[in-house]
Amino acid sequence: MYSYIARRLAFGALTVVGVSIMVFVVMRILPGDPLVAIFGPDGFTKLSEQERAGYMRELGLSDPLWVQYLAWIKDIIAFGRSFFRAESVAEMVARRGPLTAQIALLSVILSWLVGIPVAIISALRPNTVADSVARFISILFIAVPGFWVGMLIVLALLFWFGYRAPLAGVGFFTDPLANLQIVIGPAIVLGLGQAAYIARMGRSSLLEVIREDYVRTARAKGLNRRLVIALHALPNALLPVITLSGVLLGLVLAGSIPVERAFGVPGLGYSMFQAVSERDVFVMQNLVFIYSVVFVALNILVDLTIAFIDPRIRLQ
Repeated sequence: MYSYIARRLAFGALTVVGVSIMVFVVMRILPGDPLVAIFGPDGFTKLSEQERAGYMRELGLSDPLWVQYLAWIKDIIAFGRSFFRAESVAEMVARRGPLTAQIALLSVILSWLVGIPVAIISALRPNTVADSVARFISILFIAVPGFWVGMLIVLALLFWFGYRAPLAGVGFFTDPLANLQIVIGPAIVLGLGQAAYIARMGRSSLLEVIREDYVRTARAKGLNRRLVIALHALPNALLPVITLSGVLLGLVLAGSIPVERAFGVPGLGYSMFQAVSERDVFVMQNLVFIYSVVFVALNILVDLTIAFIDPRIRLQ
């Protein structure tokens, strides 16, 4: 088990290094000039060559790329500062990160609460009306973009009930009710999208497991059908679903950007949207790197969870 953990951690570390290089290079080859983003087209034209060179040197953007990369890695904890805001990226993450984390956690919980029961009903009653309805709804939520569903929810609440969630970020311990009003909409949208994938995967996996010999043997011994499903079939059918949840967390991180924009939630996804709109290079590269590290860490955690549950994995 320890050798398996060491291999996964080493692979994760190499992945993070590769991601850091890719993010850094992509941010540097994007078209546009950071000084144009800071001063605007008119202000940029009024700068002399010496002033432009001085600003680029002050921002650390005139050094060779490998020097810029090493400087970024050296200051990775501080994450640099925004071009347009008087705060570091680390302060931005500390202030806005909890909202995005709450949205991700609630969406995962909701996806399991909705997806697993739908998968069980669909698998135990294949080719029935309930199965057809479950598959239709799953495909529908897979196909429909989350940000579009989010905008529909916002518009429906606004026009039908005159309700709009608070726009300012509120901590959970400061005002739990206001905090829930902020995060529940994006969590529902992202959670339903994940639930559709989980329902599809869970149905296929459970249909395969209930045909295994050990399940038929348990039924032949006279065990209750519900107990056989709950104690024998479902735990084994959930292994690929757990793996899929790790992949879906990446969709939550990426999907939080347009969904938070649709709901006006001041989380990290909204900060990423603002950074891209303003071409704030330091904020963009550091938020993408943070998202990548979180995604890699969560997938390592999923791999270790699967290895703990299934001894066949950790013995490989």
